[in-house]
Parts: sequence; C-alpha cells; structure tokens
Amino acid sequence: MFLTISALALLGLLLALLLRFKAVGIGTAVVAVLFGFYLSRTGAAESIDQVMTALADAVRDLGN
Repeated sequence: MFLTISALALLGLLLALLLRFKAVGIGTAVVAVLFGFYLSRTGAAESIDQVMTALADAVRDLGN
C-alpha cells in the first residue's frame, strides 16, 4: 500500500472540510473518489462493509 493511514486521514479531513464549507466542485469529487479508493484498501474496508450491510438490512426491516 503506497499511502499510509496518516495520508488517508489527511484526505478524509480535506473531504470533510470541503463538504463543510460547501466547496462543491470537481476538486471535491476527486478528493471523495481518492478517499474512497484508498479507504477500500485498508483494514477498515471489511468493517465499513459490515456496517453498511447492517444499516441496509435495518432500513429494509423498517418497512415490514
């Protein structure tokens, strides 16, 4: 893995700031894609996938 966790944290912080200050544009899209791409290559990817699956199941069960 070329990026370290600190670089991943930096991308996440940059994305959060861009969204906070509503600086929506092509730069925000690039940062979001890079953040997601590098996040998927970490050990957190499996945990995030499990959380998202659980949330999707919970939303689906709310309708029943």
